[in-house]
Amino acid sequence: MACGPKAMIGPSILNSDLSMLYDESEKMINSGADYLHLDVMDGHFVPNLTFGHPVVKCLRQKIPKSFFDMHMMVANPEKWVEAMADAGANQYTFHIEASKDVPDLCRKIKEAGMKVGIGLKPGTDVSVVLPYGPLADMLLVMTVEPGFGGQKFMADMMPKVERLRAEFPLVNIEVDGGVSPANIDQCAKAGANMIVSGSAVVKSPQPAEVISQLKQAVQKVFPE
Repeated sequence: MACGPKAMIGPSILNSDLSMLYDESEKMINSGADYLHLDVMDGHFVPNLTFGHPVVKCLRQKIPKSFFDMHMMVANPEKWVEAMADAGANQYTFHIEASKDVPDLCRKIKEAGMKVGIGLKPGTDVSVVLPYGPLADMLLVMTVEPGFGGQKFMADMMPKVERLRAEFPLVNIEVDGGVSPANIDQCAKAGANMIVSGSAVVKSPQPAEVISQLKQAVQKVFPE
């Protein structure tokens, strides 16, 4: 981190064929993905269900080295820290709106051996997360309402990214939701270096080309 954030592209496999989760994940890694963004939804915090730690553990057994960024869209994020750590997760990204004690949750995540990610829904003011920025390895700005894939990118979230980058120049800042080659420049210029892209990558017949386009755009702002 001393050298500053670097460009990283993490496909969201929520939009892939979930009956072939391993194959789809391996395809993304072979296409140049820097990490995998795994969406966990509980049907409470968001009105949808995906998968939990048993699936993640199976995926880790087949993909031993890739970085797993867990996007925990769950009502009680404290509940799943140990299970996700045991499953092989690398980063535990919870929503600030769901946590009753953010500092304690950050401590638990770190003690479990994972990096800390803190996410913000579109309707949450960026000021809410500022006191906790020093505790985080990554701050996530949602550019759609969490819970469903394939939504339209919300460009009016970019001021949040700008504020977070100004406040925390060495922290990874991630955007998630509707990100594609058409709007990647906005994300990068605002200060996002970790890019989650679902449909634009996963649904493309040439995912490696899309990942390359996204990464090159971010590298203009965050050269290595």
